[in-house]
Amino acid sequence: MFPARFGEQIGGGKVRCRLCPHRCVISDGRSGICGARKNIAGDLYSLNYGVVSGIAVDTIEKKPLYHYYPGKRILSIGTFGCNLRCPFCQNWTLSRFYDENHIIPESDITPNDVLSLARREGDFGGVAYTYSEPMVWFEFVNDCAKLIRDNGLKNVFVTNGYIEPEPLSELLPLMDAANVDIKAFRDQNYRQLGGTLQPVLDTITAMKKAGVHVELTTLVVTGLNDDLEELSSIVDWVAAIDPSIPLHFSRYFPQYRWHEHATDIALLDKTVELARKKLHYVYTGNIAAESDTFCPDCASVLVERKNGGVRTVGIRDGKCVSCGRATEVVVD
Repeated sequence: MFPARFGEQIGGGKVRCRLCPHRCVISDGRSGICGARKNIAGDLYSLNYGVVSGIAVDTIEKKPLYHYYPGKRILSIGTFGCNLRCPFCQNWTLSRFYDENHIIPESDITPNDVLSLARREGDFGGVAYTYSEPMVWFEFVNDCAKLIRDNGLKNVFVTNGYIEPEPLSELLPLMDAANVDIKAFRDQNYRQLGGTLQPVLDTITAMKKAGVHVELTTLVVTGLNDDLEELSSIVDWVAAIDPSIPLHFSRYFPQYRWHEHATDIALLDKTVELARKKLHYVYTGNIAAESDTFCPDCASVLVERKNGGVRTVGIRDGKCVSCGRATEVVVD
């Protein structure tokens, strides 16, 4: 256990956690919604500091990030716990670990360990905080990200964006890139997942303002957000922020407690067709489909993704080699 930040004693032995918009009021001996932050004798503790659920070297496209050092591999680490309760979560054994288990793993990794691994593994020169929700790993991620940044490496966040402005403001200067989930665009749908929409939109806006490289993902879930009007609203919002933000629409498959049929491919096709009228870069995930990156002006291939390989073929000095347009793709 590790002393948690953003805990506020409110009397009667209770603590309010101010890390995320839930602002959980936690009684002694109990944990918040994420499961990873616990009130022990009136003080708030992180249960997952240094606790790792998985370590791997992944291609950056798996985050998914298509416009940030395409084809490079990055050290990826994750923990347990999440502050949303998506019933279709693909990593529910990690995200809902504290709901399903009572034995808390012992801490077994330090930020220095992560730095050493990042230097040794992969070819990216950075760390991706992923697999479960990195924001509920705040204390460890913050310490780790500072060390990574101080040593000239990159920090990548794969997150639901459900965090309060104050802790987010500490992480923003340490972030280089992020993929943020927009899980729905109606509050009633977000409430089915245990959250609300506006904090996520605020997080994305703050990231863009801070100069973080941002890409967005929406899992199109049958029976939740598989409505062309709602999906169009996501596209319109992204276009108003910045039409060059890459948007990934991923196909859902039955998982955990959600048993509706897999996303209708025809709906995905319609959504992508609509989105490409307003956004420069739109991709699909969990489906066999074209994943090359094209220049929005001349349609030349900028990044080719074929047979599991990735090649940057049409970018020089950050511009399309055919027409000279800025590509919004970060390369070596």
